[in-house]
Amino acid sequence: MSAVYATFELSPATRVGGVLANGGHQAHRDFMDFVVDGRPLLFQLCDLDAVSPLAADIPPAILTVQLRTLLLEAPAPLADGRCVIYGCPECESIECGAVTAVIECDGDDVVWRDFAWQTSETADLELNGYRGIGPFRFRGEAYRAELERLLPDGDAAPPPRRRVLLIGARVDVLAKLAAALRTIGIGADITQDATGIDAEELVGYGAVAFGRAVGEPERAAVRAAFEAAGADVAYVDGLAPIIPLLVAQIEHALDRSPPQRRRLISLTASAGVAHVEVTSTCRVQLVAYRLDRLYRTHTREVFDGMLEPGEHRIPLEGRAARGRSFLVGRTMGGVVVAPVVG
Repeated sequence: MSAVYATFELSPATRVGGVLANGGHQAHRDFMDFVVDGRPLLFQLCDLDAVSPLAADIPPAILTVQLRTLLLEAPAPLADGRCVIYGCPECESIECGAVTAVIECDGDDVVWRDFAWQTSETADLELNGYRGIGPFRFRGEAYRAELERLLPDGDAAPPPRRRVLLIGARVDVLAKLAAALRTIGIGADITQDATGIDAEELVGYGAVAFGRAVGEPERAAVRAAFEAAGADVAYVDGLAPIIPLLVAQIEHALDRSPPQRRRLISLTASAGVAHVEVTSTCRVQLVAYRLDRLYRTHTREVFDGMLEPGEHRIPLEGRAARGRSFLVGRTMGGVVVAPVVG
């Protein structure tokens, strides 16, 4: 087995939730991703929609068990010494499919090998093995130190704040938006004045979303209240009263993963062309939302396909290329939003 060492890190990552164009929902999940040699391991698995077992929303006792397993201080949960590396973000059941690997000690080193896609107790490496991924050899001391940061007495960063404060004039839109956010696992509260909220409560929010009718004096007062509370929040200016669009804006704001470790990093649209940039091979979906003169919402899928790393130009045809239209770009693990300019 190769003696070449790989580096091992943990990095915050998000599987963004959303209200999809077909009426479905997908859950929001924050987790710690495995970064091998400076690149998220999940990206090497191409278009996989999955999360690691180190998710922010699992109980501390279960998180400790997951960590002890990766530290080889607890038995592997699957046959042949295999551990789950990535699982289904909705139910985490092995029947839905999971990426597994053998994790073992080799002297002082820790080795991850024989990666496979698994849907039952045993893995078929010939049929479902990930060829070309691994084995990875990590220096044991550094590997263990990185994982031990997440133990209850470690020095890991606090879990992401998954609550959003909604401020606007249209209570009906805010109520529908709050309901949609709660459906995908994000808490949402509605208010007209944040200045009366206790500082301890303000620090629990990860984002503040303003409706278009909220004036600058009111926005400034809200920002001042959060600054006085020492709360670091993301501010979202709602583009239009379209619930899937607003949910996507908020999901993008809540994603605190480093930009260089995201798949979909930019989206702009002008002159009938969408410009998309991705960092790894992945499936990208572009959905256009348009408001007509009667403020009715029209939805149209304009692209759904695999893109290679780099920048891409995707034509926008018909009304999707006109004003008062907005694009939502989505890939496994990320979402971005852009108004159609011109």
